[in-house]
Amino acid sequence: ISAAIQHRYGVEVVPHLICGGLSKYDIEDTLIDMDFLGLHNVLALRGDKSQNEKRFMPHPQGHAHAVDLVRQIADMNRGKFIDGEVEECHHSKFSIGVAGYPEVHAEALDITSDIVRLKAKIDAGAEYVVTQMFFDNRKYFDFVRRCREAGIAVPIIPGIKPLSTLRHLTLLPQTFGCRIPEELEREVLRHREDPKAIREVGTEWAVAQSRELKQAGVPVLHYYPMGKADNIIKIAKAIF
Repeated sequence: ISAAIQHRYGVEVVPHLICGGLSKYDIEDTLIDMDFLGLHNVLALRGDKSQNEKRFMPHPQGHAHAVDLVRQIADMNRGKFIDGEVEECHHSKFSIGVAGYPEVHAEALDITSDIVRLKAKIDAGAEYVVTQMFFDNRKYFDFVRRCREAGIAVPIIPGIKPLSTLRHLTLLPQTFGCRIPEELEREVLRHREDPKAIREVGTEWAVAQSRELKQAGVPVLHYYPMGKADNIIKIAKAIF
């Protein structure tokens, strides 16, 4: 699908590659296919635990952490495969992205240890960070400051999700560990009986977020459409 989109529409695609359910050999085969198809960008993620697991369980021959996946991709860029180097090997040229968490990963002890883990992914070969969604830009700015102080110099791309339903007030914090600002929550609750108005409130909030981030000189804006892009289109038209 990624290759079809990229070649048919000329859109640079960044497939997500996760550790969950895959052995190192499965990952290697996937990367070889991606390289052959001209997909040279990858977002390297650990992935979430399955619904019947108390914690993330890696494949017996796979990776338990995203940093190990980053190392495998970076090794392939140097011509090093699982079973060693290949003579006259075509070196891949993957650009590797990783996830960052302005409001701390759910499994991290604290923000300091979380950034230490992020720094390890950068040191392993990651070239940029895409953040988890957040609704308060101060969280992003503080996260970037902490990252820079820790020696992380790569671009940190803010991830924006326009709130679009009443259920998102509880679902998004529970699922993604992001706090909904009181001002946004009040405005959504004021329109609790009007789904269209709630969607518009979320869109306007994301527009305001985007404008402030753009004015602050962020490298690029990343949006989470979650399968419905009408609000993202409105935001893009308002910002760009």
